Parts: sequence; C-alpha cells; structure tokens
Amino acid sequence: MQETKEYPDNSGSSCLFCRWIREGKAVETLGTVATFNDGYPVTEGHLLIAPLRHTADWLSMTNPEIRDSESLVRALVEKIRQRDPLVTGFNLGTNIGASAGQTVFHAHIHLIPRRDGDTENPKGGIRGVIDGKRGYHPIKQPVNTPIR
Repeated sequence: MQETKEYPDNSGSSCLFCRWIREGKAVETLGTVATFNDGYPVTEGHLLIAPLRHTADWLSMTNPEIRDSESLVRALVEKIRQRDPLVTGFNLGTNIGASAGQTVFHAHIHLIPRRDGDTENPKGGIRGVIDGKRGYHPIKQPVNTPIR
C-alpha cells in the first residue's frame, strides 16, 4: 500500500478538489476518480482527473486509482475528439511538488486538448514547462548516462 502524503495547508478538509467532490462538481466519474473542468484552462476543454480519495500526488495514488484514471482519460479523449474535430492532439501530465508547479496538493492529471495553430510552435510540447526549453537544444550529458 502506498503512503498518503498530507500537506498541512491542503488537507482533505480544506482541499479544493475534495470540496468539489463533496459539492458534486465532477463532470464525469469512473470508479475511484472524477473529472473536473480546470479553473484556469490552458485551452478550451482542459480537464483535471483526480482520485475521489484525498492524496497528495500521482505517486501516492493506488493502482486502482491509476487504472481508473487511465480508463477515464481514454474515454474523455474519445468524447473530446467526437465533439470537436479541430482537436488534433493532447498534452497529458501531472505536477508533483511545488517545484514542479503543483498548487493543489490533491493528486490530479491534466488533460489538455490541442488544436493546430493554438501556439506558434508546439515542437517540444511539455519541455515548455521550463522557460526557453521547448525546442530541442544540445544536452550536456550523454543520453545513456545512468540515473543516480
């Protein structure tokens, strides 16, 4: 069993996503997870997939929560593609910890629909989380350097 991390300023009682779950604001649920519209969407249709249980981040989600979130993401992608033929791609990701940009310490996955032309140059996608790193630049270490 994975340990649940709690952050003193964002326990289940004051957590935004826990409140949304209690208030029935989910736009869709599947098993152990729910989907919400992002409060600050990057693109139209930006969704958040979060476990119903309060847990800090993706690394503390249980295997059933991870499986349910994967199934829900796949179902949502199909619905989005059917509703909006202009969607030609997706960004899917999670922020783990404040240094990675996590601001709500309840595990959640971002599903961001992408459309041709929604940014001048999408090359590098998720690399854009670090200013100036979206494009491909020479690396300082060989690709096969072991993780320590």
